[in-house]
Amino acid sequence: MSEYILKLAPYVSETIWGGRKLINDFGVETEKSNAAEGWMLSCLDMGPSLVTNGEFAGRPLPEVVGVSPDWCGRNIERFAEFPVLIKFIDAMDDLSIQVHPTKEYCEQAGRGRSKTECWYIIDCEEGASLLLGFNESISKDEFIASIEDGSLVEKLGRVPVKPGDFFFIEAGTLHAICKGVLLAEVQESSNTTYRIFDYNRIGKDGSPRELHVADAVEVTKTEPYSQPDFSKDGDESLLADCDLFKVHKYDVDGAFTGTATDDSFVSLLIMSGEGTLVCGRETLEIKKGDSIFIPAGKGKFTIEGKLQILETEI
Repeated sequence: MSEYILKLAPYVSETIWGGRKLINDFGVETEKSNAAEGWMLSCLDMGPSLVTNGEFAGRPLPEVVGVSPDWCGRNIERFAEFPVLIKFIDAMDDLSIQVHPTKEYCEQAGRGRSKTECWYIIDCEEGASLLLGFNESISKDEFIASIEDGSLVEKLGRVPVKPGDFFFIEAGTLHAICKGVLLAEVQESSNTTYRIFDYNRIGKDGSPRELHVADAVEVTKTEPYSQPDFSKDGDESLLADCDLFKVHKYDVDGAFTGTATDDSFVSLLIMSGEGTLVCGRETLEIKKGDSIFIPAGKGKFTIEGKLQILETEI
């Protein structure tokens, strides 16, 4: 089977806090009432992305990379499973205050999957913010007491946001996306979330949404949020570079040339604009809301047009 560039359609997650911007503005197709999250590149069984073009059209991405693992590149050998999940998230309302576990905690507990993630703010309402970490370091007992007496939110770090902001959130960092934020997320391929507080909201089943306080207390770093510095060699487009993934953001106005090496596939998430992608004999029209998977080893590719792109490799 010859390698070719894949266009992907997302799995859509509907939630009580989700909006419709991904449907109305980004071309995400769904019969659900909202599109809180579009899983634009996903190999999770519970919500895989689907290939929409070529020989594999209509087939889930995990099936395709399972048949053709070389498409992922040599770096995939470092991971037991496909390592990344890439999303759009549209928060019409506040998300729960939550934390994701570390690999060590998942191994100790015998369940769950670790989740380090990063966020690029695409758009937001005036005055929008995130909750990240704590205002000051506190003890585990103080953390528990704040959950029990309802003072937790007062102890958290509230960070104002604007389009173009970027945040890297290591597993164990308490966080929440607040209402009015539209972002792109690159994360470990995991859906393990420990909710700490959910504003006493009621789920679709008429019951309060499940919390996971005991797990959260064990994994949360009760300290102020600290943003890692990944800058090197003057590469201003580099947003994140860790053991899990490397993320760049490119503002293309004219032409841009990239390379899919033998080491890794290249994921392109189109956050705005439109243009043309050319790689060898392949030409694809691309636009805002598209998710593109370029197999490892495809070599140089060129993008022409006016676009904002989030590029991810492993």
